Amino acid sequence: HLLLFLLFVGPFNCFASYSRATELFYSLNEGLPAGVLIGSLARDLRLPMAGGQHAASLQPPLSFTLASHGLGGQYVQLDNRSGELHTSAVEIDREALCVESSGATIFGGSAAVSSSSPSPESCLLLLDVLVLPQEYFRLVKVKIAIRDVNDNAPRFPVPHIHLSVPENAPVNTRLAIEHPALDPDMGTNGVQTYRLRDNYGVFTLDVEENDNGERTPYLIVMGPLDRETQDEYVTVIVAEDGGTPPLMGSATLTIGISDINDNCPQFNDSQLNVTLYGNTSLGTHVATVHAVDMDLGSNAQITYSYSQKVPQTSRDLFHLNESTGTITLFTKVDGDTPKLHRLIILGNGPGCIPAVITVLVTIIKVMMRPPEVVPRFIANEVEGVVYLKELEPINTPIAFFTIKDPDEKYKVSCYLDGDGPFRLSPYKPYTNEYLLETTRPLDFETQQLYEISVVAWNSEGFHVKEVVKVQVLDDNDNSPVFSEELIELSIEENNVPNAFLTKLHATDADSGERGQVSYFLGPDAPSYFALDKTTGVLTVSTQLDREEKEKYRYTVKAVDSGFPPRESIATVTITVLDKNDNSPRFINKDFSFFVPENFPGFGEIGVISVTDADAGQNGWVALSVLNGSDIFVIDTGKGVLRAKISLDREQQSSYVLWIEAVDGGDPALSSTAKITILLLDINDNPPLVLFPQSNMSYLLVLPSTLPGSPITEVYAVDKDTGMNAVIAYSIIGRRGPRPESFRIDPKTGNITLEESLMQNDYGLYRLLVKVSDHGYPEPLHSTVMVNLFVNDTVSNESYIESLLRKEPDISVEEKQPQISIEPTHKKMESASCMPTLVALSIISLGSIALVTGMGIYICLRKGKKHHRADENLEVQIPLNGRINLHMLEKKPMEISNI
Repeated sequence: HLLLFLLFVGPFNCFASYSRATELFYSLNEGLPAGVLIGSLARDLRLPMAGGQHAASLQPPLSFTLASHGLGGQYVQLDNRSGELHTSAVEIDREALCVESSGATIFGGSAAVSSSSPSPESCLLLLDVLVLPQEYFRLVKVKIAIRDVNDNAPRFPVPHIHLSVPENAPVNTRLAIEHPALDPDMGTNGVQTYRLRDNYGVFTLDVEENDNGERTPYLIVMGPLDRETQDEYVTVIVAEDGGTPPLMGSATLTIGISDINDNCPQFNDSQLNVTLYGNTSLGTHVATVHAVDMDLGSNAQITYSYSQKVPQTSRDLFHLNESTGTITLFTKVDGDTPKLHRLIILGNGPGCIPAVITVLVTIIKVMMRPPEVVPRFIANEVEGVVYLKELEPINTPIAFFTIKDPDEKYKVSCYLDGDGPFRLSPYKPYTNEYLLETTRPLDFETQQLYEISVVAWNSEGFHVKEVVKVQVLDDNDNSPVFSEELIELSIEENNVPNAFLTKLHATDADSGERGQVSYFLGPDAPSYFALDKTTGVLTVSTQLDREEKEKYRYTVKAVDSGFPPRESIATVTITVLDKNDNSPRFINKDFSFFVPENFPGFGEIGVISVTDADAGQNGWVALSVLNGSDIFVIDTGKGVLRAKISLDREQQSSYVLWIEAVDGGDPALSSTAKITILLLDINDNPPLVLFPQSNMSYLLVLPSTLPGSPITEVYAVDKDTGMNAVIAYSIIGRRGPRPESFRIDPKTGNITLEESLMQNDYGLYRLLVKVSDHGYPEPLHSTVMVNLFVNDTVSNESYIESLLRKEPDISVEEKQPQISIEPTHKKMESASCMPTLVALSIISLGSIALVTGMGIYICLRKGKKHHRADENLEVQIPLNGRINLHMLEKKPMEISNI
């Protein structure tokens, strides 16, 4: 039982030891981002942390949990292990959270802990946190005071504020502005001051604060007001809060000046003079008086009345309208009527001294009646206005006028008064009948209204006027007119789609629908041009390419809305301006030129053709050699390729160049082409004898040598190619006991023994061998002396050398070598119509194969020669030990031509 008691009581003792704090108070600013630390519950409650020295071994880990996830829970995040409280992703807006709060209490420091309760005006976020496990269980009340920040600008409830001020308001009059600005922020962040952007020098603002802290702006009158001078003032009222920096809001303030009766009626004139004939009809208008009161409404109401000084006879003769001030003849004028009447008229306003004007009426006694003018309209007439269409023909009748004298005593005449294409003429055979007609067609576009008068007068000078107004009716007689008949436009190529070109404008002098103009493209306009029929805006729907088409020319129409419609045509020309959008283009990507070697320096090798589709400077092309510029040069303008030096095929048989073409655009565009120059061989090298190496060398030939046996050979090479390098060997001179005993193979240069040698054939044989090529047009050749000593042994070498030093007496034979290869020049001669360039090209193309074949042939010959030398050692016994070295090394030597 004791153990059970201790187990039950133990946890409550532990709980009691950490129950000193049941409420925590924090404060933080509104609008903070997520993750800002508000406070640590474990630290502020002084609970043992999980990382303490004894906590891990003695106590289970702490757990912190929100008791409910209400409104407050969405603004915070609670770490269940550490008890740290952070702001969540939902931003705290103090004005939204505490709608009914009117103030804010700001705690010192960020997330400070307070043991005292916050102010009732504070905006509080309330949380209930459960601390577990049971050993530390408690319910912690967390109160978070939200501090206000200046995140709201003052705002007036209405955008326009109207205020009325009487014009007689004294200086320092104060009027409350009924719609003060509102600011959800609190304290100094709320509205602090008001000001006017323009006070007109007569207004200012003052602010009054009531017991609740509300600030109300007051308009103060600082100067005299006069509604008749200015009846309204429009300005802007600005409300500013006390934040840092301050925020502002504004509204339009209209100050209306209300009228008071501070003005009285006034006449512009003091007297009017009127003349009235004695035969004037009743109701005839005599005069109208008019007074002006600068006030408004009832303060400006004016009535008119006769002064008491006006006699009753005048009052009875002339009627005065009290409202309008119009005076009319009320009774008939007779012989007893006074000739002069002085009418004193008063203009009466409320609370004012009347204004006074005098109308002086003079009556002229008339013994006759004025002439009469009776119109009878032919044309369409409504209320005295005659309507005529324009373009009516000449002499179109308008009206008949009958002129007569009522008393039939006096002669009456008439005439037409006024400007216009009209005339009034007697209509015969009737008397006193006149016809009004036109003298030329009317033009609505020139003048729309005429006012003329038919004036009649009698012999006594009395005039009567009948006014006629003629209204000209419009007709669709004008076509639209373009401002320019030729519309010249330009646009750069590669334009954006639907690019604006121009706005066409045509005018039509007709009125109404007849003058409304619509625009259309002509049938010759390409489909990718568009013209707005209403606005006349001309656009192009696609990209234009100058290289494809540089000029466009088509028509446009302007059509009015009359019936039938009229139209006019203009021509549109569009020039597409060039842009550098094309690179230079070579006619071929690869050029090949065949040039004979030893071609003179700066001679024309060939022409590089290049074009650029652009125009102007964009199409100007400069050529340059990218490689080999130390040997070759190109003419930039003409594209002529030249070599600075004479070219030798034996040094280099071909050249590969890269030519760059750069245009003159900005930025410049370029392209390259490959140029291959092949050198055609010319027979400019004679055969070079490599063996024998000297005219002084000799070879021992044993008398026992069998006929047909090879004795030695002549070996030569030619640096040229083709037929220029084909070598033929021939013996052109002989000397010896029986010189015809030896022959030479014209192809291989092998010298063989033809006949058996006899006893009397012993001695020194000297053979002059000609080595000739088959070049064209002139073969080149070299000669070499082949010395053969027929004997069993060489007993006296010095004697043989002395014979060799003597000038041989050899007659030269002009016999050409006979070989199977036909000379090239004979083929050239047989081909009578073959161009030289084609022949040279064929020879050059075969030169590579021939050189390769010659190289293989020479290598094979060298191998055979060494083999034969080994075989004939037994018969070719040298006179001294150095002869074999001369035979085997075959060093080249220069031998002059014979």
